[in-house]
Amino acid sequence: MFPIVFARDLAPAVRLFRIEAPRIARRRKPGQFVIVRLHEDGERIPLTIADSSTEEGTITLIVQGVGKTTQLMNRLGAGDAILDVVGPLGMASEIGLFGTVAVVGGGVGAAIAYPTAKALKAAGNRVLTVLGARSRDLIILERGLREVSDELVVTTDDGSAGRKGLVTDALAEFLAAEPVGRVLAIGPIPMMRAVAELTRPLAIKTIVSLNSIMVDGTGMCGGCRVRVGGESRFACVDGPEFDAHEVDFAVLAQRNATYREAEGQALAAFLDHPERDLAKVRTACQIREIAS
Repeated sequence: MFPIVFARDLAPAVRLFRIEAPRIARRRKPGQFVIVRLHEDGERIPLTIADSSTEEGTITLIVQGVGKTTQLMNRLGAGDAILDVVGPLGMASEIGLFGTVAVVGGGVGAAIAYPTAKALKAAGNRVLTVLGARSRDLIILERGLREVSDELVVTTDDGSAGRKGLVTDALAEFLAAEPVGRVLAIGPIPMMRAVAELTRPLAIKTIVSLNSIMVDGTGMCGGCRVRVGGESRFACVDGPEFDAHEVDFAVLAQRNATYREAEGQALAAFLDHPERDLAKVRTACQIREIAS
């Protein structure tokens, strides 16, 4: 059982959690994730570790309520608990001295970009960040990313914050202004694909973190299979970060849509009676606490 010690909303349908998980907090590195299960009958979902505190023994997770499980989790708060949190999983981000690096975070992808940007800055790099979203109310972690960036540009589709336009517009300006040794892009698949096509002719090493479907997080189920460099790779153990110029984004998008109809049905059933699953979460954690 993993107690939630703090929770707050960051944006519509986006919620930040600090969870008591001291062993994970001690071992996690930027780019890694956990697999969460809320109750005995619940699905397993991957969530990136956005931050951690070894002193407090907590990890920070940022959850966008899209499907049944994420919407259920976003109904929890301080005083509640999560049944299972497994990790840290996945390969850590490659942190080195690359000179100038450009970090692009789109939407909730900022939660994944932040810990790596922070580590890259600590390693002595010059960090240029583009933070994008559809509108002002969907911008998250701006202050944290600004603190670890030498320059930060905010873009929104509707112009309600920062400049109106795409993240690739701002990134192109960065790339034209000075030599950039590496680009990290995390966000929706179309955004990551667009960044890859922008940097490809410039031969700039570009890394993306893939949000493929995962179940066990250990490479056993094969649900997170992606095509990279013409070969099958598993995002949970070989990634989640890969060379953007080798990723087959079309296959990634197709696989992510495989269970969309079933996911929609599960969400609809949950929204009819959310109290049932909330009761399962709290009952399961109470049983685990008594048993321990």
